[in-house]
Amino acid sequence: MLNKVFHFDTPREPYIADAAVVWCFDHRFHLAFAKFLKRSGVLTADVIKVAGGAKALAAPAGDANREFVVEQIRTSVRLHGTKRIILMLHSDCGAYGGLSAFQNDAAAEAEHHEAELARAARTVTELLPGIEVRAYFVDFDGISQMTPATG
Repeated sequence: MLNKVFHFDTPREPYIADAAVVWCFDHRFHLAFAKFLKRSGVLTADVIKVAGGAKALAAPAGDANREFVVEQIRTSVRLHGTKRIILMLHSDCGAYGGLSAFQNDAAAEAEHHEAELARAARTVTELLPGIEVRAYFVDFDGISQMTPATG
């Protein structure tokens, strides 16, 4: 028998997600992440948290993590009418070996993650044509948007 330990009231109606967000579960960025989403107008998000965040989408085809994240995005689109995907990576991510994997060179790390975000964005746009994709890199003093590739 279930024993209720916490009571709350929440709407039962289905919702439309402002975005599906692929993000890492590193708690150091939790407050900045929440504030950023709110400031970006994302009040209702389907947050897909996996180690490394968008790294799973930059992985080679056939990778189990990639397939899992793609299916989560498709489910968000199908169930919650999501029209925007937000991809995020952060500095000192353990899934990439931390900043030390880049010889503690923050610029080299950011450059690498920008390339990873571009690969992840291409994966999403190839598998879900017509969906808006935005990509961001988070470090310890801010969030930078990746400029979409042109032509």
